[in-house]
Amino acid sequence: MKKTLVTLLQLVLFLLVFLAGSLFPPFHIEHVLIAAPGSTRVFVADGLLLMLALYVLIVAVEALTKRLRTAAPWTTTALVLAAILGFMMKFGFLTRSAY
Repeated sequence: MKKTLVTLLQLVLFLLVFLAGSLFPPFHIEHVLIAAPGSTRVFVADGLLLMLALYVLIVAVEALTKRLRTAAPWTTTALVLAAILGFMMKFGFLTRSAY
């Protein structure tokens, strides 16, 4: 029960970091997906990179506390679910219109 609760909290934390990095991009890393005459579809990768950096930080702390074998699979599950949910909610996708 405790591992499930911690995993859900990590999932929410990853989603919030993904959302915040997508709305307020600190690095302005953008990839053009579709360039049409009237509008351009762009993916802002800052939220995804910040989420991955947070994952590396959490796994490093788990390694230092020698709980890597028991905690890392749950953290990885939270990261994968947050990425799937974030892409389903279209975090980071931006449409720029010429009009």
